[in-house]
Amino acid sequence: MQSLGRFKNNNLYIKRDDLLPFSFGGNKARKAMYFLDDIKRTNSDCIITYGSNSSNHCRIIANLAASLRVKCIIISPEEDDGSTFNLQMLNYFGVDIIRCAISNVSKTIEDTVVAMKCQGYTPYFIMGGGHGNLGTQAYVDCFSEIMNYESDHNIQFDCIFHASGTGTTQAGLVCGKLLNNHNTKIIGVSIARRNPKGKQIVLDSVNEYMTSVGFTDDYAGQVELIDDYVLDGYGKYNTEIDQTIQNVLTDYGIPLNRTYTGKAFWGMEKYLEKESIENKNILFVHTGGTPLFFDYLRRM
Repeated sequence: MQSLGRFKNNNLYIKRDDLLPFSFGGNKARKAMYFLDDIKRTNSDCIITYGSNSSNHCRIIANLAASLRVKCIIISPEEDDGSTFNLQMLNYFGVDIIRCAISNVSKTIEDTVVAMKCQGYTPYFIMGGGHGNLGTQAYVDCFSEIMNYESDHNIQFDCIFHASGTGTTQAGLVCGKLLNNHNTKIIGVSIARRNPKGKQIVLDSVNEYMTSVGFTDDYAGQVELIDDYVLDGYGKYNTEIDQTIQNVLTDYGIPLNRTYTGKAFWGMEKYLEKESIENKNILFVHTGGTPLFFDYLRRM
């Protein structure tokens, strides 16, 4: 966590999850440590997951599997054929990549799990993006880290912004807030999904997790997902995002990327201006994706 000083007439701080000490860090690295414990507990020897060529989740899981010396299979949409450094790292780790149409993903996953069992493996399936209660738990615990920083530095964050994709990062932060009766606003900047579907996916994860720890309520009002900055969807960007990435690297020495963090930081900036938010303590959670920054440089 570090202070970036004044930004858009607010006090801006950043939580550097991109510096977590595993495979370029990021929110997927934080979640992977929770899956690691479960993989060991179940004595699994084959990890199966899903994601695109740009997926930080797939890169992290591939690295995790390689570190455990277990087989890794990635189901990936054939519609996504772009070359990325994350994809190159999948090949580096010796991953088996199965391409299929997006419409056939669920069946391909089911068939692959069955096939691995028939070959004598004990497969462990992880939903795309680390979706599920384990992924949510990772960011419930992250919220505790944020509160510890507030206590140590005699500060309270008024708003916490982050890139919101598959939804469990935001769900975990929301659940952490609820369980600790905190009054900060958790604002997810959607990088792909439009509302109402986007908000509902986050809300479903919140409800699932809160029910698992013994709480049931109407949490819809706690989920704030802004979809104003999605553009044309996942991986889409504009010249303003490129300028934001350049500004943040130049001013603070912090790399962002077009797909996730650069888009979210740009969305945060626009939101602060649109809502005339001033003189607040703002936290931006940097959810990682450093290899994608180098894709950005390569394509400039």
